[in-house]
Amino acid sequence: MTDKPDYAFIGLGHLGHHLAARLLAAGYAVFVHDRDREAVARLVDKGAVACAGPAEAAKSAGNAITCLPSPAVSEAVLAGPGGLLDGLSAGGTWIEMSTNGRDEMLRLAGLAAERGVAVLECPVTGGVHLAAEGRITALVGGDAALYDSHAPAITAMCHKHFLMGPLGAAAVIKVITNMLAFIHLVAAGEALMLARRGGLDLAQAYHAIAASSGTSFVHETEGQLVLNGSYDIGFTMDLALKDLGFARAMAAEFGAPFDLAARVEAIFENGRAAYGGEAWSTMIVKLLEDETGTDLRAPGFPARLQA
Repeated sequence: MTDKPDYAFIGLGHLGHHLAARLLAAGYAVFVHDRDREAVARLVDKGAVACAGPAEAAKSAGNAITCLPSPAVSEAVLAGPGGLLDGLSAGGTWIEMSTNGRDEMLRLAGLAAERGVAVLECPVTGGVHLAAEGRITALVGGDAALYDSHAPAITAMCHKHFLMGPLGAAAVIKVITNMLAFIHLVAAGEALMLARRGGLDLAQAYHAIAASSGTSFVHETEGQLVLNGSYDIGFTMDLALKDLGFARAMAAEFGAPFDLAARVEAIFENGRAAYGGEAWSTMIVKLLEDETGTDLRAPGFPARLQA
């Protein structure tokens, strides 16, 4: 017997799979569902219980966690036929780890509140490779007491977590962090291209930048995937543009400038047009390679990031 709460986990993609696996490793009972049967099977092999749908998983667990690609999917999983609200009892908690806009998050939380279900927003930041080792960061919005009651599970999944304020606050800071990451990615790509076209040893240039005042988390991580040529970050052009759209809407609502981010959003639109919405977001740098006829390959860099 354990006094740990049980959780349904819906959404076992690149990120959600690792988060659910960390819960299992920490001894939580986890009831899982995803349209990808192979993803479910991998979690079952680690001790999860497979369920036919969100409602069944939520009813079995009493609490639910989601990690999904868009607000539309989150709403369908939460409130659609056979969704979480068909399984969660009043007094249960829904923890939303997807990235949503503030208005979307508040609206979805309102649907849950009508059924007596408490809500925490808990988007994460840092990348899929850090999620695999439980070293990713969670940004939490919601009631402080509710946060405290689920903090052990959040700690099992995430190395750091910050209560940002009431519901909606985490959505704002998560969109800000993603906006910065996309800006840094475009900047890192231009820096590497300038180094290559300037005749520098590209691997040495990467390391020099990483040790300089001009470095960034994105340069040090995604830069390696550019230099390898895999671009395999586990995050797509469509997702990047979704988040930049959230940032644009927030800037308009709050009366904040969006000049640099707007330019980056336009560049990502070009990237999606060139490579498709399912292309890795890191391929935005390939636009520079194609434009100049110059590749950014260098030896000694991994095809995938290791934690």
